Parts: sequence; C-alpha cells; structure tokens
Amino acid sequence: MSACVLQTEGLSKRFTLHLQGGVELPVLSGVGLSLHAGECVALHGPSGAGKSTLMRSIYANYRASAGRILVRHDGEMVDMAAADPRTILEVRRRTLGYVSQFLRVVPRVPALGIVAEAVIARGGDVEEARALLARFNLPARLHNLPPATFSGGEQQRVNLARGFAGQHPILLLDEPTASLDAANRDVVIEVIREAKANGTAILGIFHDAEVREAVADRLFDVV
Repeated sequence: MSACVLQTEGLSKRFTLHLQGGVELPVLSGVGLSLHAGECVALHGPSGAGKSTLMRSIYANYRASAGRILVRHDGEMVDMAAADPRTILEVRRRTLGYVSQFLRVVPRVPALGIVAEAVIARGGDVEEARALLARFNLPARLHNLPPATFSGGEQQRVNLARGFAGQHPILLLDEPTASLDAANRDVVIEVIREAKANGTAILGIFHDAEVREAVADRLFDVV
C-alpha cells in the first residue's frame, strides 16, 4: 500500500454560539480518517453532517477542539491541529492544497495572474498557467480579465486551475463540479484521474454521484 499522507486521530470540532449564551454546538466527534498517496477518498454523509467542517479543520481554517491532524510534509508528520501559523502556511504552500466551493481572490487581479501565481511559486511559467486555464475550457478572451464578473461556472474553472496549478501532494476538493456543466465535469474527472496517477492524494466532497463514482476509490462516512 502507498504511504499514508494524511491522518486524523480523535478529531473533534465544536462551535461556541456566543450570541446564544455560550451554547456549544458539536459538529465532529472522534473522527479517524486516513488518506494515502494516489487515492481519492470521498466524504459521504447527509447535509449538515460536518463534511465541509472536516475539510476546513484539516486545512486549519478551523482550529480543532480535540485530536490530531497529521499531514506528511517534508518526510515528517506535522500536526495541523497544534502547528504554529508559520508552519501551517508552509504546509499549505508546498504540501496541502484546497479548492473551496467559491473563488476568493484579490479584486482586479486577472484570471491568468491568479493561476500564474500558483504555477510560478513552484517554478513554472505564465504559459503553463495559460495552458491550464485552456485545459479547463476558460476562453482566452477572459484570461486577462478579473473573475469578479465571470459566471459561477467560469469562476469555478479558475478556482480549479489555481488549485491544480500548485501540484500539491495532497489536495482537498470541496464540491469542485457544483457549478459546472457536463462537458466541464468530464474535464475535472480527467484531471483528477491524472493527478491520482501521479501520486496526488485527494480528499473530496462530491454531491454529484456520477463524479464521485468516477473518481473515488472509497467513501468515508461523516455522521
């Protein structure tokens, strides 16, 4: 079996509702998840079960309430639940990528610049970024425009291009095809399969059953 690159141990997350008298809302409790190089695991469960919370906790957007989140970085396991901010940023830069449901970028930066930043950070060039946008069927006439006025599907394709541009060993995908038509969903399936073949470990939320069945090696139930 390939190497384990991501593991959670006893991971719990609860939110404190300060406007409700400090009531605590438990969302995750004792989650134990493992992810290996070259596989895609799909988080599975009903709406509100905590799938996105689990993803954001792994990425350290949310701080875990308890447990460990171990990410293989530079040959060692780093606990994202306990790491300092500088270490978290370094893990995100080189090891752990994340594609959220919605594109969040600096205003007025063109689509090509958004993707090129990720490509150049790992030693690539602007032409590689341009080719990646074309791979995701973003018309060339849009490359030099900021995505704020793009359609939801166009913004998601920029988001995906940026996410895959970094070539992170571990990639978190939160509803990557939610805004896409059938042709562009097929492109995403193809890109995910290629990434897996190159050893990328992928943890995803796929509400589209066809996409999930096409890319996932196994399901992990979040209940």
